[in-house]
Amino acid sequence: HVGGLERLFVASYFDQARRGRVRMYVPAKLVALLHQRIAEYPNVLAEGGANFWDAFQLVPVGDAFWHDGVRVEVFPVRHHWPDTAFGLRLRGSVVWTGDTRPIPEQLAAYADRGELIAHDCALHGNPSHSGIDDLEREYPPQLLARCVLYHYAGAEDGRALEARGHRVGWPGQVLPLVDPCDDMQANT
Repeated sequence: HVGGLERLFVASYFDQARRGRVRMYVPAKLVALLHQRIAEYPNVLAEGGANFWDAFQLVPVGDAFWHDGVRVEVFPVRHHWPDTAFGLRLRGSVVWTGDTRPIPEQLAAYADRGELIAHDCALHGNPSHSGIDDLEREYPPQLLARCVLYHYAGAEDGRALEARGHRVGWPGQVLPLVDPCDDMQANT
């Protein structure tokens, strides 16, 4: 979200060790839109003298990219408007949906190796985010069993999701992951 990127700019720009070194992997389809929405603002700093991109190392990506020797796959999800939000996959390890409505066809393709699925889910859905009724309607039980639900409104909603038999991700929780498939790691 835009506010989060503005905060990341400030944190990165004013830290000499991080300025220009924070990699920002952005689907190539979004680069122009992101630049228009955030980077073209007349003065990213009230004092002037800085560009939004000065704080980052922009890395436009397509269907996949490499990070620290691991290949990360990228796929579109359903959030607001087509091709404006994307999920990530470490094949054989984890899928992260990002903000989305249910995406059964994408999970059939990108969560086909038993991956843990971190899935956007609240008690009640809306046009941009999944609700638990949406997921229970769209996904088979064996897929839901691999999901860790996040992006719910608060602890009370998290407990309500657990009461319905679902696994919930909690703030500060660390989830053990299996290593990605060998073909997703660089041969060094």
